[in-house]
Amino acid sequence: MNRIIDIVGAMTILIVCSPALTLIVILISFFQGTPIFFRQSRLGKNHREFKIVKFCTMNNKRGSNGELLPDEERITSIGQFLRRTSLDEIPGFWNVLLGHMSLVGPRPLPPQYLNRYSKEQARRHDVKPGVTGWAQINGRNSISWEQKFSLDIWYVDNQSLYLDIKILLKTVSYVLSRRDIVPDKKGAMDEFIGSDTGDKL
Repeated sequence: MNRIIDIVGAMTILIVCSPALTLIVILISFFQGTPIFFRQSRLGKNHREFKIVKFCTMNNKRGSNGELLPDEERITSIGQFLRRTSLDEIPGFWNVLLGHMSLVGPRPLPPQYLNRYSKEQARRHDVKPGVTGWAQINGRNSISWEQKFSLDIWYVDNQSLYLDIKILLKTVSYVLSRRDIVPDKKGAMDEFIGSDTGDKL
């Protein structure tokens, strides 16, 4: 049932948003240049890696040493708008269609985080990652990594169709109010360095 809902939901969103997707592609091409899409390895269910797809929100400007400038110096005006409105996340519904992700679940994180989890935190990978999730409607980027992981584990232990519908409905409110997003001048959340529990995976 969850898989059917994921496919129907993702297809519906991509079809309904197709005019907006086309416009975003044009705007990124004109104001930011290529690449249009950002692909990065993430961990899915049972720690399997996949490539997540988002709209690119930063340029590739480099310093005199040839290295990429800090994220906050590379994020563009159109990129800031896409992040504020969460429109940069729309291509992620393609990952849902491919089965890498679900509509609801813990947010997918980079592979290098795996060895930084405690055994309890690693349980977030017992289910598919989601476009939205319990942590996203309970603080999103305004809470600590430990709080996020605690919320993720709560979701894993209490997952149900009713809870997923509740999260999806609350996500709409969060997106419209633009609550708890990464500040405009900041490229992303601070990196998760590791758990301090001493009970590493």
